[in-house]
Amino acid sequence: MGRRFILVTVIGLLLCLCVGCRAQEEEEEEYVAKADEDLGASREASRTDDEVVKREEEAIQLDGLSVAEMKQLRDSAEKFAFQAEVNRMMKLIINSLYRNKEIFLRELISNASDALDKIRFLSLTDKTALAATEELSIKIKADKEAGVLHITDTGIGMTKQELASNLGTIAKSGTTEFLEKLQGEQSSGSVSDLIGQFGVGFYSTFLVADTVMVTSKHNDDKQYIWESNGGEFSIAEDPRGSSLLRGTTISVFMKEEAQEYLDQNTLKDLIKKYSQFINFPIYLWDSKTETVEEPIEEDEETPSETPETDEESDADEDEETDVEEEAEEKPKTKKVEKTIWDWVLMNEIKPIWLRNSKDVTDEEYNEFYKAFTKDYNEPLAKIHFSAEGEVTFKCILYVSKNAPADMFQNYGKIREKIKLYVRRVFITDDFEDMLPKYLNFIHGVVDSDDLPLNVSRETLQQHKLLKVIKKKLVRKALDMFKKMDGETYEKFWKEFGTNIKLGIMEDPTNRTRLAKLLRFQSSNDSTELTSLEGYVDRMKEKQEHIYFIAGTSRSEVEHSPFVERLLKKGFEVLYLTEPIDEHTIQNLPDFDNKKFQNAAKEGLDFGEQSEEQKDQQEALEKSYEPLTKWLQEEALKERIEKAVVSHRLTTSPCALVAGQYGWTGNMERIMKSQAYSRAGDSSTSYYMNQKKTLEINPRHPLMKELLRRVEEDDKDQTSVDLAQVMFDTAVLRSGYDLTESVEFANRIERMMRLSLGVDLDAQVDPFDEGDEDSVEDDEEIEDMEDVQEPEEVPAESEAEDEAANVKEEL
Repeated sequence: MGRRFILVTVIGLLLCLCVGCRAQEEEEEEYVAKADEDLGASREASRTDDEVVKREEEAIQLDGLSVAEMKQLRDSAEKFAFQAEVNRMMKLIINSLYRNKEIFLRELISNASDALDKIRFLSLTDKTALAATEELSIKIKADKEAGVLHITDTGIGMTKQELASNLGTIAKSGTTEFLEKLQGEQSSGSVSDLIGQFGVGFYSTFLVADTVMVTSKHNDDKQYIWESNGGEFSIAEDPRGSSLLRGTTISVFMKEEAQEYLDQNTLKDLIKKYSQFINFPIYLWDSKTETVEEPIEEDEETPSETPETDEESDADEDEETDVEEEAEEKPKTKKVEKTIWDWVLMNEIKPIWLRNSKDVTDEEYNEFYKAFTKDYNEPLAKIHFSAEGEVTFKCILYVSKNAPADMFQNYGKIREKIKLYVRRVFITDDFEDMLPKYLNFIHGVVDSDDLPLNVSRETLQQHKLLKVIKKKLVRKALDMFKKMDGETYEKFWKEFGTNIKLGIMEDPTNRTRLAKLLRFQSSNDSTELTSLEGYVDRMKEKQEHIYFIAGTSRSEVEHSPFVERLLKKGFEVLYLTEPIDEHTIQNLPDFDNKKFQNAAKEGLDFGEQSEEQKDQQEALEKSYEPLTKWLQEEALKERIEKAVVSHRLTTSPCALVAGQYGWTGNMERIMKSQAYSRAGDSSTSYYMNQKKTLEINPRHPLMKELLRRVEEDDKDQTSVDLAQVMFDTAVLRSGYDLTESVEFANRIERMMRLSLGVDLDAQVDPFDEGDEDSVEDDEEIEDMEDVQEPEEVPAESEAEDEAANVKEEL
């Protein structure tokens, strides 16, 4: 029995050991299996594409929805494929239609404005349209941590069907369909500003976004969420219910390189740049730091470090009571800086150009100008108008009080002064020819309903309607100048007169209108400027020409030999004293059928002459023929084209007259001073080397004496010198530059010798250079004798003394 018991016990122990080992092996196998199964799900170990996609999907969340709810939403969403043309045109839209990424915000705000316009118009006939909420606004909120930008409007919203149709088709416009329905009930003029193309503008969002979510609630449908990454899109019912009440929220999940558009300052700048004149208020969720006072908690007060004795506490008991009473009346506070977040209105400036000009005050115009141009001065003039016809637009143009200091240094460069809006949405101010160059000082706003909203600047610049707008802007600007009162126009001409003269040369279409704006100095008045209309009104009977003379100053042209006879006969002469004036008149052939006549050129016509005057002139020409022939063929053969008897000179002995197509002295001086003129230029040399006509005054005593000398001896050297000197004085008197100044000086010296009785062969006393050298040598020897033997000094002192001596000698 004992052996049997021991055997059974041993067998039982062995069985227990076997069962225990088997259980341990099963546990180890189960542990290994679990570890292998969890390895793929580990965030640290996973490197598969599926896991990356799953984590990205988890990162894309909406407010109020958890990760699980988002997953359930995606699983239950109805999937859609974009229309065939969408996939083909997506790259074209993103890469070609829009060159500037920042315009995505402009497009989304424009779409929100369209949606608000729709619900506002519907509320006029349907009182329940605004039942969900009466607020009509656009709110923009940036979530930097999540990398999402939310644009919310309380507009009409979209149904599920509209989400699929409007956002699934290129250039599918719900606004256009809305207008088509309204056209049968009312004129389209009152709702023309609703014209928009939601589809194309919406897709500009993919310039900056990887994923876009559109949450929308329409009065006639539930709230749905539209989601797309650009390849396909899905639509699902929003599990949050009608959280929007009514309207649309576009959530833009920014690309890594587009995170700058989540910055508050960037958003402010873009809203004010593109959308500050939207009809509806635009709010931005923004922060500001304020200093506030908060009560100090009891545990923040510092306890007393030294305990008080009973006697001290009894002595101060009354004082403590008083302090406690004061503390109760005035609790202790501390200043704390707090960051406060709130909705901030971004578009406070109202688009006054949409109002009737009669309803806008001068103060409102001035305040708008200052806000629009950042100029602290009030404008000099303005014009507010609406254009209709081939293109409809509203416009305000301003003329600043002062011309920019660099207006002509940067002449021809693009200046951002005319801003183009389409339905109050800023499009661009980067136009090469919105206004011609000579009107580059004009500021203005142009708002058109007929131009396409969502195209690039390069495309819009070629639009045919833009050329019509430009033409009308120029006409209205010139009308604004014409309607200025005398004092205002005087200020305008002082600042911008040169621009009007440039317009004569650059704008042949409006040359007649510009000519009426010109102002010049005149012999009629020594202080006031005159217009061409005023000159024509004062013209003498049978006067056929408008006479002018150009020079550097009024004093020069008043004493010019070319106007002597004109002024004596009572003709009014225009004085052109600015460098651009002569160019301007050359580009203005006539005014009011009156030709311009340059008094410094040949062919000057005083009108009809009597037979007696003609006979006198012929007699003078015949009597002075020996002199004119001698001057032309002998004395001045190489310097003049011809010599003639003048009928324009009264007091001057002679003058040098340019040909009808040659350069006057003033023009020659201007062309020489051109910054980009080239030496040896063939065209310049042609005009510069043209020989002029020498006109002599037959009534001048010098001419009479020279005629007598020539008739007596045409080989006399003194007569030749006199002719040469008179020619040089005529060159200077006529406004030209002397090319042989040294010979002119020698001739003057010869005449001075003759007049003073100094022998022409008398020589200058020679300068004795040898004597000067000997004197200098003697002085050097004396200086050397006075020099004493110097003491030894350090090398640095010697160098300093040597430098000082060299400096003294110099």
